[in-house]
Amino acid sequence: MNKAIFIRNASQLVTLKGSSHAPLVKEAMSELGIIEDGSIWIEDGVIQAVGKDTDLFEKYSTRLAEAVVVDATGKLVTPGLVDPHTHLVFAGSRENELNMRLQGSSYMEIMNAGGGIHATTRRTQAATHEELFQESVDRLNQFLRHGVTTVEAKSGYGMEWETELKQLEVAKQLNERHVVDVVSTFMGAHAVPKEYKDAPDAFVRKVMEEMIPEVAERGLAEFNDVFCEQGVFTPEQSRLILEAGKRYGLKPKIHADEIEPYEGAELAAEVGAISADHLLRASEKGMKAMAEKGVVGVLLPGTAYFLMAESANGRKMIDLGVPVALSTDCNPGSSPTVSLPFIMNLGCLKMGMTPAEVLTAATINAAHAIHRGHEIGSLEVGKKGDVTIFNSENYMKLQYAYGVNHTDTVVKNGQVVVRGGQIVEELSLS
Repeated sequence: MNKAIFIRNASQLVTLKGSSHAPLVKEAMSELGIIEDGSIWIEDGVIQAVGKDTDLFEKYSTRLAEAVVVDATGKLVTPGLVDPHTHLVFAGSRENELNMRLQGSSYMEIMNAGGGIHATTRRTQAATHEELFQESVDRLNQFLRHGVTTVEAKSGYGMEWETELKQLEVAKQLNERHVVDVVSTFMGAHAVPKEYKDAPDAFVRKVMEEMIPEVAERGLAEFNDVFCEQGVFTPEQSRLILEAGKRYGLKPKIHADEIEPYEGAELAAEVGAISADHLLRASEKGMKAMAEKGVVGVLLPGTAYFLMAESANGRKMIDLGVPVALSTDCNPGSSPTVSLPFIMNLGCLKMGMTPAEVLTAATINAAHAIHRGHEIGSLEVGKKGDVTIFNSENYMKLQYAYGVNHTDTVVKNGQVVVRGGQIVEELSLS
């Protein structure tokens, strides 16, 4: 049994208390529940007490010898960061495409020329299970060093069952063997394979009738996602895929309105998706529908930044009542980053969000975007002992000093796993 953890004397302790039942919206996204000179006691991997240091010291003074005491003087303590949209498991990189984009090629032009998703698919198909696992471990370690304690991971670089299965099995293995929690999403409908270019409906049926039932039977994913976009999957095809997943117990997610307005936000509300992601070109009608149905808008400003596109209108979505979350969209083609803190910076600088709103978006709202708001995303009694400590005396400085990894200490399930910005003990792969 791990020793108790006593985190003491935080300059600011951000609790986000009372946000476990639903994601925060509008003005509530700025209500951080800050405790100055705050402390937290974690035992058996679970938060036991949160409050002023004087109160917790009095309560636990006779048990200090039983605990690992972490001095957070002058530091910011927050819930462990949550990344609700990544393509964590893939092989290779596509740095050559950066130059193509700088010369004016669009995302779809690069994909149609044999790059894009298809290039990563070829590398991922060719990689062995162990090669794919090791590449993904390296990325997951980097996420952890940036303060992230939970990530969602999509398949989608297979486009045929064997590789989709390999990706999902690697994600499951990562969840079992790495300290970071990995939540799996099946995304067989990431793109139309070249061999189905002239018969996309046949591929849709394959995803619905063959892949989804197999994923559900093997218990390999919790969510089902689709890329609803002009030139990829139509709204009607996307609806069929998402409804098929629901019949097998897979909660719907959707890549929506990224490149063109395509009624993806409206579809998300219609099918009861837990989240709609990207939303760069979402209509006001779609935003309002999402707000009405409580669909989390997972915004990915790093993708727009890397593609040199205009970011989603996060300010408008929040003002309309959409519960907004933030994510890296870590992937090799359009957002090759593991820095969720930098994505928070972009949320402020490119989408008009406030420092308080981006912190909410990367913690409790991100947790709700992967159906984990009841156990992570805020610092409350009974929740997992997932905590990130930043070398910053207040939450606003995280966004002021941008592009910097301020992470000092990470506690995962009540165990110190990062200290001084470095992983305490490398993951055992035995």
